[in-house]
Formats: sequence, C-alpha cells, structure tokens
Amino acid sequence: MTKLITRRHAAGGLILGAGGLLSGCDALGDNQTFRKVIYSGDGINRRLQRLVSDRGALAREYSPREMSPRFRTNGTRDPTNPEYTALAKGGFANWKLTVDGLVERPLAISLNQLRSMPARSQITRHDCVEGWSAIGKWTGPRLSLILDMARLKPAARYIIFHCADAYRGGTEPYYESIDLIDSFHPQTILAWAMNDSPLSIGHGAPVRLRVERQLGYKHAKYVMRIEAVASLDHIRGGKGGLWEDMAGYDWYAGI
Repeated sequence: MTKLITRRHAAGGLILGAGGLLSGCDALGDNQTFRKVIYSGDGINRRLQRLVSDRGALAREYSPREMSPRFRTNGTRDPTNPEYTALAKGGFANWKLTVDGLVERPLAISLNQLRSMPARSQITRHDCVEGWSAIGKWTGPRLSLILDMARLKPAARYIIFHCADAYRGGTEPYYESIDLIDSFHPQTILAWAMNDSPLSIGHGAPVRLRVERQLGYKHAKYVMRIEAVASLDHIRGGKGGLWEDMAGYDWYAGI
C-alpha cells in the first residue's frame, strides 16, 4: 500500500524541523508555512477529504500497555468564566448539557444522567497541532445516542459544540462543529472519564468531545451545549470553529 502523507506526519515533521515545539496553537496559526501544509490554503478541503477518505473507518485502538505515561493538556487548561468556576467548585453537580437547535426534543442532561448512559471505552491516540501525540483511554456515551434521544429534524446537517472556555481575553468562546457522518461514527463519544478516572479540569471536565479520526483542536473540551444546525454560514465566523475562524484551520481535520 502506498504511504500517504497525512496531516499527522506533516505537522510533526514540520514542527520538529523548525527546531522543536512551538508555544501552542496561537503560534501555529501565525506560522505561514505550517498553514500552507495543514490548512485549506493548500487545497486540502472538505470536498477533497470526502472523496479520498473512508469517513466510516475506525481509528486505531490500542492496548492498555500502550497508554502514554503522560498525557498533556491541549488548549485551555482552566476556564476562568464565573459560571464554569462555580460549577467546578460544586463538583459539576449543577452542570447540565443542553441539546437544542434543529431537534424535536430539546434536552438538559445532568452529569449523573450522562454517566448512567451506556458507555463506550476506547484507547486511542490524540494528535495535537502543537506537534505532540499521546495515547489515552476515554469513556462516555456515543454522541449518536444523545442525538437519537433529541431526534434531529430533517434539516439538521451539522452539530455544534459550545464550550465554557474562551480566547482573546475571554471575548471568543470556544466552539467546534462536525457533520452528521462524524456525529454518528461509533467512536465519536462525549467522554466524561479519561484513563478510568473522571476528567480533570485540564483535560476538559466535566465532558469533552472525542472525534477520534480528527486532530486535537476538533476535540472540544468543557462542552456546555450541543446545537443542531442546517448550515455553518451564520454561526460566529462562519467557518465551523474558533480556530477555523481565527487562524484559518481546516474545518475537516481528518488524519
């Protein structure tokens, strides 16, 4: 089989060749060479990815002995907005996941309710655009279970994840989106546990998205609300996610 140059290999090789890790996603977003390789300016776009990749294929899963001894935090390490801080102090007892938009049955799901749902555990590799990878175990219900409970309307095409963390001095709340292909993929879960323990704040407590065949910035942390929409055009910057809007990242970050 011919070896393809994936975003994972391109990102890792470019960063190491530049003399080590950059400081983070902000720095990478400003690096024009990196953007040409990773982002849509190089012609890697949603339509091409759908043509050349099997969107239903499973990401590789690993054995417990292959798990990384250290799993870094990516992106925000601790949201500072008052609402999140209060929820965290209370052990997220009052946290509720809102599910709305183009659904027949809007939901408000508590953390205990989410933890009581049938869960999937998977040991997978996280690939960050900062140039590092780590293997960890994630546990939580499949996103498809929640969407089936909410009953998507026929017009729904994308699922948006609204998060508690924010950038640019707290003025740009984090958000991400995926289409229905990834939303109903069996490895797309709302993880409430990592390595058999409840998520830490640094890793996205109380709940983060795991969409295992995409790069790390798509794995939204601190999820507060899930919204079903027909189009991304009028959501925030219109490109489907915070880094897509701010730094030109690809909306589809398949690896």
